[in-house]
Amino acid sequence: MRVLVTGGAGFIGHHVALRLASRGFDVVILDNLAGSTGYALSRLEEAGVPVVRGDVRFFDGYSSFDVVVHSAALVSGLDSLVRPLEYFDVNVLGTARVGLECARLGVKLIYLSSAAVYGEPLYLPVDEDHPRNPLTPYGLSKLMGEEVLELYSRVYGLKHVTLRLFNVYGPGQNPEYAGVISRFTERISRGESPVIYGDGLQTRDFIYVGDVAEIVEAFIEKDIFDGRPYNVGTEKAITILELARTLARLMGRELEPIYESPRPGDIRHSVADITRLKSQVNFEPTSLEEGLRDTLRELGVIG
Repeated sequence: MRVLVTGGAGFIGHHVALRLASRGFDVVILDNLAGSTGYALSRLEEAGVPVVRGDVRFFDGYSSFDVVVHSAALVSGLDSLVRPLEYFDVNVLGTARVGLECARLGVKLIYLSSAAVYGEPLYLPVDEDHPRNPLTPYGLSKLMGEEVLELYSRVYGLKHVTLRLFNVYGPGQNPEYAGVISRFTERISRGESPVIYGDGLQTRDFIYVGDVAEIVEAFIEKDIFDGRPYNVGTEKAITILELARTLARLMGRELEPIYESPRPGDIRHSVADITRLKSQVNFEPTSLEEGLRDTLRELGVIG
């Protein structure tokens, strides 16, 4: 089976591409390389996964693929508050173009969306029927992408599925848009206190990037393209303060966090309900401590 991974030289995309390639899929990557890292590109080169440089808003070479995994996107909620039009341009129009080409050619599509579509949860855990009320242009752009693909499904018969990713972590994140785990790790490794925005009691559901890649593979193997959204998380929440202390402990440091003012667009609490996901695939999330250890080892921070 031939699979195209858009944004496949980025953080999540390259893990997906490597997983699929290791399982015998014929994988090609489309990426403009704006959000790629040397880490990702070197791993892809070692694995022999070809990278086509291009922009999803203009690319039209989908005819030779069976499945497209669409992970190409601008990904920072905070940055999107500064550059909203760029986020709508890349994330919405890019998805509209990818989806239309897939619909026209009969190519199946996996869309990597985000829990940011939900905004501040009205109840926990968050299931797929939760109202969608994004707080940032990034979240809105991912939601608009979902709605475009839903329309294509009804009008053009697009076969697709949407995976709403919660807080993905692991080795290879782009430092420019690094998640909280990467930021904490960088500071703690230098002997500096991690910086927490707010009181640290806000909670998140962190999903290991290797698990995301495993789930993408499972959806392809089981041919699940039912047009529905699926939450991808762990059903376990951790406070940001506890996360900082766990990382410090794993890295052998005794550092208390520094607190700064909350950032715009940050929600208070988030944890996924993955009942729907587990009804379709056999999935047991990697524990946070195990995933953190694997990440820190890959980064060479611990032995």
